[in-house]
Amino acid sequence: MSQARTNARRNALQALYQWQMTGQSLTVIELQFEQDERLKHAQRSYFSELFHGVPRNLKAIDQELAAFVDRPVEKIDPVERAILRIAVYELIHRLDVPSRVILNEGINLAKYFGAEESHKYINGILDKVARQLRAGEITARHNS
Repeated sequence: MSQARTNARRNALQALYQWQMTGQSLTVIELQFEQDERLKHAQRSYFSELFHGVPRNLKAIDQELAAFVDRPVEKIDPVERAILRIAVYELIHRLDVPSRVILNEGINLAKYFGAEESHKYINGILDKVARQLRAGEITARHNS
């Protein structure tokens, strides 16, 4: 996976975290990221898709998560919540990206930005979500 796309996910995580915590408009936050040149090494189109796609599809994303988390989605740590929402968005809408890449990127974001053991929590939830949303892909991969 390209570093530019990884950087897009990192920036989308930070921007979504800011949105969750402040309630600022997406436009204001995105403008801040552009002005600070935080997107210089990121795939801007992918950042924009994730940053706008998660809020636009929030109800469906949170419904998918709700079946696999141990508390209401809003009670999940804000960093972990943003990571999970990005990954579920990708599992639903980016069928061109293999599920194992999405899970790996989510785990790496949790290792970098999350609490000490959060990557294990992220991995457990995303593995279950992926098995439901991408069952055919996972079965095909195991049978090949």
